[in-house]
Amino acid sequence: MPGAVIIGAGPGIGRSVAWRFAREGMPVALLSRTGRTLDVAGARGYRADCADEESLRGALDAARAELGVPDVVVYNAAIVRPDTAADAGLRAHLEAWAVNVVGALVAAAHLAPAMAGTGGGTFLVTGGMPEPRREYVSLSLGKSGVRTLVALLDQEYGPAGVHVASVTVAGPVAPGTPFDPDDIAEHYWRLHAQPRGAWQHEAVHTG
Repeated sequence: MPGAVIIGAGPGIGRSVAWRFAREGMPVALLSRTGRTLDVAGARGYRADCADEESLRGALDAARAELGVPDVVVYNAAIVRPDTAADAGLRAHLEAWAVNVVGALVAAAHLAPAMAGTGGGTFLVTGGMPEPRREYVSLSLGKSGVRTLVALLDQEYGPAGVHVASVTVAGPVAPGTPFDPDDIAEHYWRLHAQPRGAWQHEAVHTG
């Protein structure tokens, strides 16, 4: 079975999504700054900095060389930090935008054409901030950008069979709460398993 590539594989949503796909028997590639496998059975870890195009593309090539063209890609990387309009600085905002939005675009451009060439697949992006919050300016801008990016990627790759969608998480992720990452991970599997005639382009986890 083709594998799953999880970009931004941290101990929260990334780990839970990796386990969810692994339970279906899919090999899993985990891309993160550390290259850790997060104790996910059979997972392979790759080092990648999503703000560095060469690093990200290199890790994606390494994962593809081992697992083949993925059946599902999950972009879960984000810079989450409080900042206000008064804190605005060009370098900090460009760094956040690079990780929160442009990394997903680079990953899609790198893998989606090959996925389409094998008959299709699923490209999922973790969203959030259903309403902008003044205390999280860079994150609010980034998650707004994610929604637009998903629409653009669907226009580009959807006709070729690649299901592009986002999972919007409308609250703070923590185990044992209404925003438990294991519960959130079910949205990713459900979107991936949807037949083409029933594709949704956003799932919202409200808790």
